[in-house]
Amino acid sequence: MAEQTRVHLIRHGEVHNPDGILYGRLPGFRLSETGQGQAIAAAELLAGRDIVAVIASPLQRAQETATPIAARHDLPIDTDADLIESANFFEGKRVSPGDGAWRNPRFWWHLRNPFTPSWGEPYDQIAARMANSVNRARSRAAGHEVVCVSHQLPVWTARQHLTGNRLWHDPRRRECGVGSVTTLIYDGDRLVEVDYQVPAGG
Repeated sequence: MAEQTRVHLIRHGEVHNPDGILYGRLPGFRLSETGQGQAIAAAELLAGRDIVAVIASPLQRAQETATPIAARHDLPIDTDADLIESANFFEGKRVSPGDGAWRNPRFWWHLRNPFTPSWGEPYDQIAARMANSVNRARSRAAGHEVVCVSHQLPVWTARQHLTGNRLWHDPRRRECGVGSVTTLIYDGDRLVEVDYQVPAGG
């Protein structure tokens, strides 16, 4: 059997967002108290693992989620821009159902094609950069384990792409809760299993 490597893709914890906007790549969005607890729960889940590197998206919420994990393993946090949140036209706007930007006819053109999607970074581009990040992390941690902290859509797109599934999907069906850990298990270069856990529950 080839040496086994595990890449733990972690979605950051809950974000403090009292105005309910789509924060996307905007700076200054930190973890809420609940999100901090979710980060600690992820760190506790991985405390006994053979983690040799902790890598995170450059956004504050991802860096804060990575902090207790890195501390548990006495590792620095490395930053990988390929782990960043997906770009979205509606960034900075309220987009809750029945409210906000989606009610404005001027914006409906951006919703014309959910398969691309037309309102943001194309799924195939997200898949490509996330695959690059995962492959770099896997190579770096060969025979050990590595943590990559990212965001919901990038993590889910990476999972879909690497397991050979279609990229377009119903966002309500993503298995990628806040603070969740999606583990990609490799034998050599071959992905053999995907494990999913939500350490803080929910």
